[in-house]
Amino acid sequence: MPVASTQVDVLIVGGGPVGLTARALLERWGVRTLLVEKHVDLSPFPRSRLVNVRTMEIYRGLGLTDRIRAAAFAPEYGRVRFRDTLYDHDFATAAMVGVNAPVPESPAIGVVTSQDRLEPTLLAAARAPVRFGSELVGLEEDAEGIVAVLADRQGGEGTRVRARYLVAADGANSTVRQLLAIGTAGPGELGSFTTVVFDADLGHWSDRQPAGVYFTPNGSFGPVHPGGSWSWFAPTPEDAAGADWPALVSRALGPGADVRADVLRVQHWAMNAFVAERFHHGRVLLAGDAAHAIPPIGGLGMNTGVADVHNLCWKLAGAVQGWAGAGLLETYATEREPVAHRTLRQAVANARLMVQVLTRRREQAEGAEGMPDRRLELPWSERYFAQLGLVLGVAYRSGAVLAEDGAAPPERADGADQERPDHDGVEYVPTAEPGHRMPHLWLTRDRSTLDAFGEWFTLLTPDPVPWERQTTAAGPLRIEALPAEHADLCGLGPHGALLVRPDGHIGARWRDRPPSGSALGLAVATITGSTATALGRPKPNPAGRVRSG
Repeated sequence: MPVASTQVDVLIVGGGPVGLTARALLERWGVRTLLVEKHVDLSPFPRSRLVNVRTMEIYRGLGLTDRIRAAAFAPEYGRVRFRDTLYDHDFATAAMVGVNAPVPESPAIGVVTSQDRLEPTLLAAARAPVRFGSELVGLEEDAEGIVAVLADRQGGEGTRVRARYLVAADGANSTVRQLLAIGTAGPGELGSFTTVVFDADLGHWSDRQPAGVYFTPNGSFGPVHPGGSWSWFAPTPEDAAGADWPALVSRALGPGADVRADVLRVQHWAMNAFVAERFHHGRVLLAGDAAHAIPPIGGLGMNTGVADVHNLCWKLAGAVQGWAGAGLLETYATEREPVAHRTLRQAVANARLMVQVLTRRREQAEGAEGMPDRRLELPWSERYFAQLGLVLGVAYRSGAVLAEDGAAPPERADGADQERPDHDGVEYVPTAEPGHRMPHLWLTRDRSTLDAFGEWFTLLTPDPVPWERQTTAAGPLRIEALPAEHADLCGLGPHGALLVRPDGHIGARWRDRPPSGSALGLAVATITGSTATALGRPKPNPAGRVRSG
């Protein structure tokens, strides 16, 4: 029988980037956590390769961007290239906008880096306890919280952990999701694939034209670490157990390569495409691949999971610390489920476009004598791989977003009218409408509006004085002066204000002065589902601090 009971506020199951990010975010709020991971260490495989611009904004808030960039590739690797073989010229190429160079819509820049380089930085970002080799095998819930039964995979004693809430970030084959009998919707398993990590001297084909990914008809290649290994990703062969992986990699490189690959690791995995039927079950919240398995084309999966917990953790803090009502946690699923469905549709469309490119190239070759030495027109715009509309343009519609002038949100079905995006996720038009991510605007020469947000609500206004009289009952809130030149861009008059949630999304907008002296406190209370007088004050970071690294 398991012994050694432990009590925490939040139990995080899963030690990948999503679970580790949740641990760091909750620690900033002062929430006691325990993270458990069934594997005995961090993943040795590169896996996710892209940290997009929105995720880097979140890591900017945690002060991690300098460390992440130090282990990442240079910006010129923020590009995909299509080749007949790795040593051929490009027949098509596209930039990863927001990764290959800064964009004016953000103070951050995304990076190409491997998950095995990202995870140690995330692990070091918090001091909360982590148990590797600890597998969840049972789960019970009562009126006060959940009790998780953990087995030690290294032969030690099992334990029972009591927590008020559980965050399931345990991957596409989530044990938590299975124990709760939560179904999934979507295409399901798309196929079996293998990633091979190998050493080979390929620099003379790639150094002058770097890329994060090289797509070829024989699989996809990508550099794993700066100055280090490579990966090859392709469908798993039928006789995988007896496969000669060095020979297969060499053959995939092309007949003229004359390169012998030194294989370091081989990982077989299933490409899944689904969204969980529920993200919220009692005191359990699903996030990352446990909530939505996204095909890897476009690098959307891990980044969507990080956005999940960025949305979730401030709500968990409110529930644990008592300044939010029960309804606030319900808005997690309302806000994030539609995003997951849209992201899945986009990832599936990405995969189809990859097939379309390679099919066009094959048809082009069949219509010429020998392989044509000419470029191929891509079936998308140069900005396609940015998908900034999908990454930065998410808009939430829930009880945690008020209508204009701080009015309570209208009644609507969960997830209804959740987003009003462009259809392909490419274009992003900054807006300060409630529900949207607050646009990046410079408050000072090196301080963005996004740097003003943290473990508190933020009121941005050109005229702070009348709003400061309302702060007594408003709880975890700071007031920031918005430069007057930004007022029109935000749809504000000279005395208007934006109330920004801790996750950087706009919770309310008053185009001019508030209608009453209690408007601000009532707005925060409505968003949090609490009463204004019940809200506590966090321990804020020093005002005006630039949290860029």
